[in-house]
Amino acid sequence: MPAIILSHLSWSAPDGTSVLSDLDFRFTAERIGLVGRNGVGKSTLLGLIAGTLMPGAGSIHVDGRVATLRQMVQVTPQENIADLFGARTALALLDRAERGLADLAELEACDWTLPARIEEALAEVGLVAGPATPLQSLSGGQRSRAALAGAVFARPDFLLLDEPTNNLDAEGRAALRGLLAKWRAGAIIVSHDRALLEEMEAIAELTSLGLHRYGGNWSAYRERKAIELTAAGQQLDQAERRMKDIARRTQIAAERKQRRDAAGARKGARGDMPRILIGKRKDRAESSGGDATRLAERLQREAAEAAQSARERIEIVESLTVTLPSTGVQPGQTILRLDRATAGHGPEAPVLRDFSLSIHGPERIAVTGPNGAGKSTLLHLIAGALTPLSGTVHRPVDCALLDQRAALLDREASIAANFARMHPQATHNQVRAALARFRFRADLALQRVGTLSGGQMLRAALACVLGGETLPPLLMLDEPTNHLDLDSIGAIEQGLAAYDGALILVSHDEAFLEAAGVTRRVRLG
Repeated sequence: MPAIILSHLSWSAPDGTSVLSDLDFRFTAERIGLVGRNGVGKSTLLGLIAGTLMPGAGSIHVDGRVATLRQMVQVTPQENIADLFGARTALALLDRAERGLADLAELEACDWTLPARIEEALAEVGLVAGPATPLQSLSGGQRSRAALAGAVFARPDFLLLDEPTNNLDAEGRAALRGLLAKWRAGAIIVSHDRALLEEMEAIAELTSLGLHRYGGNWSAYRERKAIELTAAGQQLDQAERRMKDIARRTQIAAERKQRRDAAGARKGARGDMPRILIGKRKDRAESSGGDATRLAERLQREAAEAAQSARERIEIVESLTVTLPSTGVQPGQTILRLDRATAGHGPEAPVLRDFSLSIHGPERIAVTGPNGAGKSTLLHLIAGALTPLSGTVHRPVDCALLDQRAALLDREASIAANFARMHPQATHNQVRAALARFRFRADLALQRVGTLSGGQMLRAALACVLGGETLPPLLMLDEPTNHLDLDSIGAIEQGLAAYDGALILVSHDEAFLEAAGVTRRVRLG
């Protein structure tokens, strides 16, 4: 049976920061979701399993073949879908054979079913394309689907998928869930997509306390986790109360003994008690006092051990706190009016054509549609980053746009410097207090933005947009949940619930849209 076995596995960052410590775990042929906070080491663990990173201590034993979903930040003009399947050479041989240029040995090596099998694999993820399709001609979501098809094609024993739904539209996400539902080998999937996690057979939670498996899907994990935390919390509370009670009783007993000893000493001093009797009483008092001390120490030690055992099952995590001031937006107030707007990055290929939209008052609008339909283009048009090729854009109020790349941040400046630039009236203490609510305390606020992880960068952008004393009447978020852990997503959902301005959300996360209280949907494409 294929398996991946972690034995006392540890890994530290180049600066010496411990990321993974003494992990013991066994992955088997099941679909398992790997969850945990941003920065806890989920992607690092996948890299160690794939062999792109080496353990600092301990070992990984992989019994079986592993395939990793390729993350394509940039592609060259020469790359095509065949490269994702490792089939360029085999397809070139077929081409030579069809043109009559192959010798007998090459003809025997030809796999005539290969093109059809590649197209079938692409169809499984809902992509209509062929092996020769250039990767540059595909949207980010389409490339992700093609890469997934390529990873599955070789039928590995384990699939390693790191946030596979981040660039996928609703159709792509459904195709991924359908493919994994039929997958009978192993799959380790790092994801914050709750709909995808509901399809898992098990959940592995990575925390600072270690790696722990929970049977069942996301909902089953949450129920079990809540029960465990409640039980551990109750045990910790009981142990701490017992420690206080033992300390109180010990103190009372000690005070009583002191009073008795003092009374005996006074009686002995009066001379009305034989010396031998005084000595026996003193010995007995010392003996009983020593027994009581040893008993108290043992009880205290047992209670302390029980408290420590309970603490070890509770990870102390500082929460992300989002509280928002009022925007002052009034019902019926004109926020935005687009009239037959056409926009894109060139007049020869506009993405939006004759598009109209009006927003009045604190509406909450979800912009949906397939990859490449123009959702991000629409937000940049509204923000003023794009000029309409035709039509008009009327936005009489200020707005803020948080896009997928957190482009509003200066990569060379610190988080604190970015916040101060965007909120020039804020004092030094106000800057620090605002960033602390987003878990950037003390020196963490001085980190250069370019050194942050994807999740940290988005959290920094959220702090800069939402952390000021005044908020814009129109807030636009483009796929805000892509790089946030589930606890942070929950905090953002709570914060947006308190936001009283107009809101435009581009997201394929239905649970997030529902929690944000969307009142209207606009579909593109």
